[in-house]
Amino acid sequence: MKIKEVLSALEQFAPLPLQESWDNAGLQVGLTEAEVSGALLCLDVTERVIDEAVQKGCNLVVSHHPLLFRGLKQISDLTDVQRTVVKAIREGVCVVSMHTNMDNAKGGVNFKIAEKLGLADTIFLNPKRVGDIECGSGVIGTLTAPMAARDFVQQVKQTFGVACAMTNELLQRPVAKVALCGGAGDFLLDEAVAAGADAFITGEMHYHQYFGYEQRIQICVIGHYQSEQFTTEVFRDVLMAQCPDVRTEIAETNTNPILYL
Repeated sequence: MKIKEVLSALEQFAPLPLQESWDNAGLQVGLTEAEVSGALLCLDVTERVIDEAVQKGCNLVVSHHPLLFRGLKQISDLTDVQRTVVKAIREGVCVVSMHTNMDNAKGGVNFKIAEKLGLADTIFLNPKRVGDIECGSGVIGTLTAPMAARDFVQQVKQTFGVACAMTNELLQRPVAKVALCGGAGDFLLDEAVAAGADAFITGEMHYHQYFGYEQRIQICVIGHYQSEQFTTEVFRDVLMAQCPDVRTEIAETNTNPILYL
């Protein structure tokens, strides 16, 4: 199977028109006519990720975050992005990114987060349509049983493997309805409140947004990388279903640039 066929399968699941206007999803680096030897699935593309792909015999890297957000005026060794591009080209590794199109796709990043939390009756928090495609931002669903806010936060921490979560004051009513958005999803906080959610989970939130929501909704912020870490499972599921002959490997390289000391 050629790399372009793998790319087509990913884009059928999460079409590129679903991406936000500022994004740069899709092909990043490489030649798609090559036969795929294996696909390494990751969140971010770094030099170490390209090294891992080469070590594992994969000539395709599928990432969530695009390697190229802005145009490069030179390709040298001055920045980590430029060095990664050079290494990918030198090693014959093609790089493809599925970013906000995968965030906005039905069954995509946010639905995987909801699945990990065991939410039922999940739907888009902010539904929309692009042409005839149903899509949207964030997800909302219900827990199998209501939980005390403190227990809910502890469960979220355990599910996502985080040592701490940033929250506002603990809700004094049970948490039953949960809204979420992986990554930087704080723009959906008011939509979560309007939808009647008891809690809102995301990866990043600005300081001032924590004010004014006391006893209205339980905010739970767990880190950008941590919230999206299961995106590789979405890639794997799509490729196993649509390209079963393609070997897939989930990257072992931890690319989270934030340390918790």
